[in-house]
Amino acid sequence: MTLNQTHDPARRSWVTDANDEATDFPLQNLPYGVFRSGPVATPRLGVAIGQSIFDLAAAAQFGLLPESTTDACRQTSLNDLMALGAPGWSALRSRLSELLGADTCPVGPLRLRAESCLTPMAGATMFLPAHIGDYTDFYASIFHATNVGTMLRPDNPLLPNYKWVPIGYHGRSSSIVVSGTPVRRPCGQLKPADAPAPVFGPCKNLDYELELAAFVGPGNPLGTSVPIAQAAQQLFGVVLLNDWSARDMQTWEYQPLGPFLAKNFASTISPWVVTMEALAPFRAPAFVRPAGDPAPLPYLADAADQLSGGLDLTLEVWIATAQMRAAGAAAVRLTSGNFQTMYWTLTQLLAHHTSNGCNLRPGDLLGSGTVSGPAKDARGCLLELTWRGAEPLKLPNGEERKFLADGDEVILHGYAERAGARRIGLGECRGLVLPTAD
Repeated sequence: MTLNQTHDPARRSWVTDANDEATDFPLQNLPYGVFRSGPVATPRLGVAIGQSIFDLAAAAQFGLLPESTTDACRQTSLNDLMALGAPGWSALRSRLSELLGADTCPVGPLRLRAESCLTPMAGATMFLPAHIGDYTDFYASIFHATNVGTMLRPDNPLLPNYKWVPIGYHGRSSSIVVSGTPVRRPCGQLKPADAPAPVFGPCKNLDYELELAAFVGPGNPLGTSVPIAQAAQQLFGVVLLNDWSARDMQTWEYQPLGPFLAKNFASTISPWVVTMEALAPFRAPAFVRPAGDPAPLPYLADAADQLSGGLDLTLEVWIATAQMRAAGAAAVRLTSGNFQTMYWTLTQLLAHHTSNGCNLRPGDLLGSGTVSGPAKDARGCLLELTWRGAEPLKLPNGEERKFLADGDEVILHGYAERAGARRIGLGECRGLVLPTAD
């Protein structure tokens, strides 16, 4: 993605609160989501701008949008827009930037029509951005993989294939929920280390995982692959992802085939999809591999991807316990990391996924895996932060956590900021832990 007028940090919107330096959604962001305003309204597509939503269906009705994107903007999910590909995405972003810009849409009839498409974000109900046909979760942080491996295999933390192949597993799309949806503590088979046999009961070691997830655009036909040099054109945008994990269930069931019930009971994503074009000012070099690590195989090697396949995104985890909320205390930050530390880029994940002829479709979701960095305060899950419960986390109010308790609310935040660019954010990804169902 190249920089253009939509990224100009000097431009301002006539939606005045979009000019607040602290907003996640300035004119330079323009993320997409699916919302409903009012008790009986049909879900429709919108764009976040400050504290408002620009209704794309209404804009399409007024003839304000590029003709090539009008039908897609009248749908109730983003799948058709994702299918259009980069030329359509850029055309729509350019037009939205024009309609919402103070310099390009001065006071007059056009602005009046654009103003009529605004609705307050505070009164809207958000939905999943797309119909997610398939969901794959990767394991792309070498720091996370090393930490987890050290707990399980102290003498051999990383398995031999990790530095050669992007590791992933096929998740469950039916249990992906939008931010704000409560998550119920799952039940499953648990086997305490000193027990002769497993038992069935509520998960005791419930965890969060801080991740970024990318939505697939046009996709590829079955039996074909997407070359690494073309993979970036297949990525529509990103959301925050909390891949809730039942660690005690996972310990018992993950061999020999890997994640199953410990991972598929719920995954939460943020509602606003920040496009790859919006993130163009925050592209960064791919992770620099230590001396002695193997270079990616040719089908995963691309000079442009190595130069700018990384993303300079700060990702955070916050927690608000039931006791904190009752006392009126603010949420506490547990983790702050950066997506630049990921061993594999998003384009490498997509190219590898299709390398065997697997077909991806518009709206498919690719999770990065837990985003962890080299420092302790950049570890992206409680498994790492508390070192499997051996080092309990002490909260400012005196509470301790080895893993999540019922009533805990986990909030993920993400943002990008850099000198010479306008700060943009990913919004939030929020989930409240409920007790196991009776």
